[in-house]
Amino acid sequence: MLIKNAIASLAVSDLNESRAWYEKLFGRGPDSSPMAEVIEWKFERGGWLQVYQGPERAGNGSVTLAVDSIDEMGKHLAEIGLHGSKRTESDKVRTIMIADPDGNLIAFAEAIDQTMAR
Repeated sequence: MLIKNAIASLAVSDLNESRAWYEKLFGRGPDSSPMAEVIEWKFERGGWLQVYQGPERAGNGSVTLAVDSIDEMGKHLAEIGLHGSKRTESDKVRTIMIADPDGNLIAFAEAIDQTMAR
């Protein structure tokens, strides 16, 4: 078996409310809605983020999204009123952490070290 891709998923308590929040974050609507309780965004270099209605699990997830520039991501977050709660930096990676309305953690990461996932 060869794994061809990966889909990260986050449970939310109210899919309609979360849809609006994620659309604001990504600047666009979802790419897919395979079921009434699921919305998905596909990313340029592969991978998907799936947001699904799951109140019993909402707020317990985390995902890391790779970006080209953490500075540009920080500017975008500020422009839409979402300020990164925590920034970190090492010789390998720079990150900003935010939380969605349910408390799911979203890390944006810029790889500095060429051996890191990009």
